[in-house]
Amino acid sequence: MKRSIKNVAVLGSGVMGSRIACHFAGIGVQVLLLDIQPKDTPADAPAAVKNKIVNDALAAAVKSNPSPVYTKDVVKRITTGNFTDNMKDVAKADWIIEVVVERLDIKQQVYEQVEKYRKPGTLITSNTSGIPTHLLSQGRSDDFKKHFCGTHFFNPPRYLRLLEIIPTPDTDSAVVDFLMHYGDVFLGKTTVLAKDTPAFIANRIGVFGIMAIFNSMEKMGLTIDEVDALTGPLIGRPKSATFRTADVVGIDTLVKVAKGVADNCPNDEARNIFTIPSWLETLVNNNWLGDKSGQGFFKKVKTPEGKKDIQTLNLSTLSYEPRKKPKFATVETAKPIDNLHKRLKALVSGTDKAAEFLRHFHYALFSYISFRIPEISDELYRVDDAMMAGFGWEIG
Repeated sequence: MKRSIKNVAVLGSGVMGSRIACHFAGIGVQVLLLDIQPKDTPADAPAAVKNKIVNDALAAAVKSNPSPVYTKDVVKRITTGNFTDNMKDVAKADWIIEVVVERLDIKQQVYEQVEKYRKPGTLITSNTSGIPTHLLSQGRSDDFKKHFCGTHFFNPPRYLRLLEIIPTPDTDSAVVDFLMHYGDVFLGKTTVLAKDTPAFIANRIGVFGIMAIFNSMEKMGLTIDEVDALTGPLIGRPKSATFRTADVVGIDTLVKVAKGVADNCPNDEARNIFTIPSWLETLVNNNWLGDKSGQGFFKKVKTPEGKKDIQTLNLSTLSYEPRKKPKFATVETAKPIDNLHKRLKALVSGTDKAAEFLRHFHYALFSYISFRIPEISDELYRVDDAMMAGFGWEIG
């Protein structure tokens, strides 16, 4: 079957749904963006009232920084609606993308409604980041199952290139081939074929990496500022390094993925690494979740002079302190080396605490990845592709 995508329906207008809708609109596709009605909305309420949740979410997305659209006028390609009145309109869609709350029962209720109106042959995919893909399509028709799989976008979809494609045993291979091609050519993604395992590829490895860093940090008595200085551009990672990345992603999200792996991977040889440290639990309990709550590992404060300053959390006292620029002899020696491969060799060859930390962390990471083949992927290069495109690791 020759397939083209002219109309996409996005079900769920949260942070991911609204931005996925914007990304499709940006490449010229007509988008239907749906969400629930506000609670206790009368049946005869005007559309503006019924569509308040979806309209507010889209407006917030368009105003967000970095912008999910190249030019504001592409938003005209997005039509909004609600599940009660407009689910029937998915009949016009060539591809239906579900992005509702991460609960199996709710997702399955949405699919039940979708199946009433979806035309046979229409692609139906889920942006789930944690629920096993094969569970989502249970109870659906053969045609639904044949055209269903996971399509895991990374946030923000316009900027992070990774798109994980996660088929179920029932997914037609032609559907997988189409999505791999479409993601690459039309959506501008690095499409990576992933197996239906907890956290898929990028989050499984990326969250292990973060938790392993937490583990090494505690053992060696390093501070947040020291760890971020050692795990950013110095080793080919983004400027946000480790703790700033956690603040951007959401500390609660990080904890949720880590707990998901610990709960659902009983045979993982490094399962203990995913145990949540007490100080991390405290942050979640305090609602110090990062950017979304205004403070996490870092907090913006006003100085006595009225200027804005960013302070760092002291994990021993759980108080915020002025940032300190760390100094390590190994880093001073390696930093001038432009070639990343040579710089990494120089870093792990040192004799100070920085070199010891980097050796300890990388040995754990490489060991963990080696044990994930063929569990999460049959090919090692897919892990490199996923980490470069999803987490910004320069050389995988």
